[in-house]
Amino acid sequence: MSFQKDDRINRIWTHPVYQQQYQLLQECEKTREFCGHSLEHFLSVGRLMWIYNLEEQSGLSKELIYAAALLHDIGRGLQYTQGIPHDEAGVSLAGRILPECGFSQQETDSVCAAIGEHRGSGDRRREGELAAYLYKADKACRSCLACPAEKQCNWSSEKKNMFLKD
Repeated sequence: MSFQKDDRINRIWTHPVYQQQYQLLQECEKTREFCGHSLEHFLSVGRLMWIYNLEEQSGLSKELIYAAALLHDIGRGLQYTQGIPHDEAGVSLAGRILPECGFSQQETDSVCAAIGEHRGSGDRRREGELAAYLYKADKACRSCLACPAEKQCNWSSEKKNMFLKD
């Protein structure tokens, strides 16, 4: 099956497995007082990743960046309901969704590696820019300084974004 490149990100969003997992995630987080994992979060992560890519002139494709951003936390519903770490669940889900949306095996592997690495605190440069940008953007897109639940948040004070950054 052949897809237009511009259409592949929308195919992720409309993929039945993605929609099922996204709805599960929204249901699991409907009473969450801390940062949620909505489309707004996924798009914010993607936008920051794209900015990092442009600033560093890395040459990553916008599609690869937004695929990683849309899929990086999609496994959270399975973490809530089945206890599977969300990065592991996300890799499994992405490995199924991406090829069905027209992504090559190499692109799928790259996105899956970034998803699998987005939670840790190590040096993401070893794994390539996509993983580095995903890790950095996922943390940076949170506006802890304006969060009404900031005092109850379990993030350490070092991780919280308490200042506006340019």
